[in-house]
This record gives sequence, C-alpha cells and structure tokens, in this order.
Amino acid sequence: MTTDPDLPGKPAPHIDAVVIGRNEGTRLIACLTSLRGQVRRLIYVDSGSTDGSVEAARDLGAEVVSLDMSQKFTAARARNAGLAHLDGDSTYVQLVDGDCEVVPGWIDAAVTKLESDPKLAVVCGRRRERHPEASVYNRLCDHEWDTPVGPAKACGGDAMMRLSALREVGGYRNDLIAGEEPELCLRLSRAGWGIWRHEAEMTLHDAQMMRFGQWWQRSRRAGFAFAEGAALHGNAPERHWVRETRRALIWGAGLPLAALALSVACTAWAAVLLLAYPAQIIRLSRQMGLQRAWFSVIGKFAEAQGALEYHWLRMRGRSRGLLEYK
Repeated sequence: MTTDPDLPGKPAPHIDAVVIGRNEGTRLIACLTSLRGQVRRLIYVDSGSTDGSVEAARDLGAEVVSLDMSQKFTAARARNAGLAHLDGDSTYVQLVDGDCEVVPGWIDAAVTKLESDPKLAVVCGRRRERHPEASVYNRLCDHEWDTPVGPAKACGGDAMMRLSALREVGGYRNDLIAGEEPELCLRLSRAGWGIWRHEAEMTLHDAQMMRFGQWWQRSRRAGFAFAEGAALHGNAPERHWVRETRRALIWGAGLPLAALALSVACTAWAAVLLLAYPAQIIRLSRQMGLQRAWFSVIGKFAEAQGALEYHWLRMRGRSRGLLEYK
C-alpha cells in the first residue's frame, strides 16, 4: 500500500480518470496524453467513433469502454459507464470531455483541495477556450467558463470528484441530454456535499464554433436543459433553473407574442414594447460589454425555442436525442 508522503502512515489517494468522446481525433489524443502518468487508471468511453479514436486511445494506454449505441446516447450515460468500471478503492476521479486537455498541475491542485475538506465532493477549475480569437462564439464560451472562485452550485463536464460521493447519490441521470452536471451537483448538495470552484487553471477546451448556427444550436440546447431542470427540481427550495427558464420564455417568446398581439390593435404600442430589447442590450452592456450583451439578448430566442420544445415533447410523452452543435 502506498502512503501519502506529506502525511506518513496515511494511504495515498487513488486517482483515476474517465474521458468521454466521439470522433474527437487529435483533440482526444491531446486529452489522453495530458492525463498519462498523472492518474492510476485512464478510462476512455467511446460513443461510436469512426475516426480511429478507439485504437488511438488503446495505443496511449487507456482502457476503452465502447458504449452500446443501440440505446439512446447521452453524455451522462457515457460518464456513468466509465465510472462503473472503476474499482471500489478509487478515491477521486477526474471527469474530462474528450475535446479538452488537462493543464499541468491541475490534478495535484484538485486533489490537495479535496484532501483538505472531507465534505467536498467536486472541485473544478478554470476551463479556457484553446482558440478564443478564432471566432466571437469561441470568445463567448471562454467568458462563460469564467465562473466565480469559491463555493459553487455546479460544475461543468470537467471536474475532479470524490467517487464515494458520486456513488452515494447514484451518479449522473442517464436520461438528461444536457445540464447533467448541475443536476448532479444539486443532488450532491442536498446530501450535504460541497462543490468548490478552484482558482487554478484546469483544462483547455476546443469548441470549434465558427458559425452562428452552431452557437444558436448550443443556446437552444441550454434552453432545453433549463426547462427540463426546472421541471425536475423547480418546486424544491433551490428553484433549480426556474429563473433561467422564465427569462428565456419571457424574452424569447412572451414579448414577441405580446407585440404581435398588440400590433393588431395599435402598431405604435407594439413598437414601444419591442424597444425593451435595445434597452436590455444597453443595460447589460454596462456589465459585460456591447457584444456579449447583444448575444445574451438574442440567445433568449434560441433558449425559448429549446424550452418550448421540451414542454411540447413532455406533453406528448416523448423525449428527444442530443442537440449537438459540432
């Protein structure tokens, strides 16, 4: 049994990693390479890749789990499949998306934080876009990842987690097509576990968003996740994603429909109502700049589309597959 050199006699934690991906190509190779030598077991869960990802992962020493694609695919299901292959003596697991590269020093920083507080279940750091200069959409992602340091309500797809805490709450919800990490963190918090946003650099992400349509699809997926999250946990004390869903529906659907109804009786009043949009852009630009404010307001239309789609499918007793932007 190995021991912790800083605490003689205390067993050293076993650190493993679970990477998920599909057709990530060179991004996957960079991801797996960044983890080699830093974790005990490196598990790669592949979701039907056709670009040689499975062979490349095996060549890099990863244990490959091929997901059964005859069942509905979700990232949550892929992560659970990887977690299921970990031993019972695994202490911490680094979850990583296959289009991300883990920054040197992150594993040690995350483990040190988890070791310092036995009630912490999740530690995440600063995820950055690899090429924020490539497009406005990549820059928007980079800003999105810049969350406040300290106690947090949720993490993203990349995070170091305490495996015992994950298993206590049953892992991820397999059926969620998006927003599975905040939903997991909500259940962890209810069970008394903490989530911490570390100041350290964590991963480099490659969004590859070059077109407006990709950004719209991603925002639409967020709206779908908001609505589903609110339907699951909106009545609980946390009011999970209720505010986000309400804002999307008001700005992306309610105001346009109200303006359309008013235009039948009074075009002038309809035009006045629509002035709420430039007013909102001006208000938000004081906090985030004009460009981000514009996309924030326009994004509410895409989010509303996703939220309405969720409720439409729910009323019909149906579900949908992934909303992918790549």
